[in-house]
Amino acid sequence: MSPYLNYNIFFFLFTIALFFSCLSQYRISSSQLYDEYATANLSTSWINNGFERIYYDNGSIFTLKPILYGSKSNYGCGFYCNGTCKTYLFAVFIVRGDVMTPEAVWSANRNNPVRENATLELTSQGDLVLRDYDGSFVWSTSTAGMSVAAMNLTELGNLVLYDANKSVVWQSFDHPTDVLVPGQILVSGKSLTSSVSETNWSDEGGLYTLSMTSEGLVASIRSDPPQYMKLGFDGHLRIFAWVENWVEINDIFAKDGMGLCHYPMACGKYGICSYGQCSCPGTQENFRQIIDRQPNLGCSQVAPLTCDSSIDHSFLNLENVTYFGFIADIIGIDMNTCKEACLRNCSCKAAIWRHESNRINGECYLPSQVFSFMNTNEHTFSASIKVQIAPNSDKGKKQQKKKWRLLRSKVGTIAGIFCAFIIIGTIVSIWVRKKTTEEIEENYLDHIPGMPTRFSYQELEIATNIFVNKLGEGGFGSVFDGFLKDGTRIAVKCLDGIGHMIKKSFVAEVETIGLIHHVNLVKLIGFCAENSHRLLVYEYICNGSLDKWIYSSSRDTSLEWSSRRKIILDIAKGLSYLHEDCRQKIIHLDIKPQNILLDENYNAKITDFGLSKLIDRNQSRVVTTMRGTPGYLAPEWLSAVITEKVDVYSFGVVVLEILCGRKNFEQAKPEEEMHLLSLFKKKAEEGRLSDLIEDMEMK
Repeated sequence: MSPYLNYNIFFFLFTIALFFSCLSQYRISSSQLYDEYATANLSTSWINNGFERIYYDNGSIFTLKPILYGSKSNYGCGFYCNGTCKTYLFAVFIVRGDVMTPEAVWSANRNNPVRENATLELTSQGDLVLRDYDGSFVWSTSTAGMSVAAMNLTELGNLVLYDANKSVVWQSFDHPTDVLVPGQILVSGKSLTSSVSETNWSDEGGLYTLSMTSEGLVASIRSDPPQYMKLGFDGHLRIFAWVENWVEINDIFAKDGMGLCHYPMACGKYGICSYGQCSCPGTQENFRQIIDRQPNLGCSQVAPLTCDSSIDHSFLNLENVTYFGFIADIIGIDMNTCKEACLRNCSCKAAIWRHESNRINGECYLPSQVFSFMNTNEHTFSASIKVQIAPNSDKGKKQQKKKWRLLRSKVGTIAGIFCAFIIIGTIVSIWVRKKTTEEIEENYLDHIPGMPTRFSYQELEIATNIFVNKLGEGGFGSVFDGFLKDGTRIAVKCLDGIGHMIKKSFVAEVETIGLIHHVNLVKLIGFCAENSHRLLVYEYICNGSLDKWIYSSSRDTSLEWSSRRKIILDIAKGLSYLHEDCRQKIIHLDIKPQNILLDENYNAKITDFGLSKLIDRNQSRVVTTMRGTPGYLAPEWLSAVITEKVDVYSFGVVVLEILCGRKNFEQAKPEEEMHLLSLFKKKAEEGRLSDLIEDMEMK
């Protein structure tokens, strides 16, 4: 919620809520149930056809298939839509007078509308079930076998299933959508969630929710004429009353003088709000309005952002603007460093900097999606929006020329190197030097006390049947299945190439894991360093890597919660051993699901120490070049000064993936759900973390 929504508004909401709660804090009683018009018995079904279509002078159209409504009530229920109907809701709607003037106040399937010829059935078992035209399941009350006797729509607009004693088994008042009606209570733990727009009823994408606290803050109104309160798709909380038509009588947030510009979507995504007027940042070369005559719907980028090459990214700088919500990602840096951090982060859409009076030190916010900015006279904010350089723009043409110059320069360099390599003397010199270096490296490993078994390349060829059965591929090579002469099953990792990074990774792995032993670390049995061959021999782990168990949607590769909990504890134990119990601290630097193996009992073992770093116990931190896997890198890498806590950060990301059953980054998902950490932050702010937890009961 906007920081500009000051406490007076909350005090106002609390006061009005307490007043109306005194009038309406009760559940419905049997006296409120009545038969004749608004009751349905078991084994009754309705088909979504035979509509009543109402036209109004203002051009609006409402289409209804009424199911229950009566003379005593202002409410009806049935299939409902407005506009040109292609899909329908099963809804409770308000009706008034002799002519129906419907306004939906509750719906069962707002996220999954049905089509014509859909069916609603109150089964003989007491379950109210909604199915689409093709018979596919859409929604139900899940009350089968709970002694339901009938269904009733009360005079308060509450759809109720009750038993033979007139006791409530299920009621729509317990499942609010985006509307409260007189007599309905929004209890602690329930929320009003806005729809996406006036014609899109879904709450998946709606940006606003209104939740009540455990202290009893409720929001309901009982009055005559009928009234209702609605949280709109634009974030405004309004009260409507019937005065020959539905009329807005109050905008609660505006009552405190809160201006239009303070709403997060006042001018849509990327829009700039100034005294209630909306505009797009920059020029038409950068942004254009989504709909020219409706500037409040926001702006779209002319050239959409891509992550293929950061050289095509630039910034559009905005001064004297502020943002509705600011959460510092990095503290104590200047604006240029903030922008550089955004360029390195694919998901970052803008660099927003809040600075002190000296304009040197400040806080940096790197949002993954951008809502409305607001003009302000305060000179404490600066914003830079990341933009893609359009190829046909002046800047894009300059960029293309720069690329061609770089390409020509590289071609010239390659040609020069090629000519140099054809000199026979140089080739011989390089070969001799390389041979000497390899011999020194091979002899070095033999002189380290406690080294594991050294194998010849021929021995490992025989053990793996000439490397025929590939188990998988890692960062620097492939892993093959094999058996030693004594029958021990092994996994042989062949490091590809003979470059500097391969040698460094090989030595780091042998030095690190060859000297340590722990139940939650994969055991290194031996190694091979012969000529250009670099191979590592591990114990065989039968269930493979963790990623195939937590990313898969198959029931066969699903993990129970008890197994997931044990895996998390095993990883933590392994990291604790590396960080605390070894002679030197060992920082793994590449903790991710692909580097966690599971044995036959689903015990987790950390593997792949090719990027690891050893530091002495008297060192509190170490300076090193950035290494690891994007998505698991801790923010400390921005300064290149790291501690063992970078492993803890990566472990935290892995824990989230284990709990949510998904990857940290999934490009196939909608933009707002691609990055798990950003989605986690959003759900935490909304108090809906349980939405992310994988439903194990379904597996």
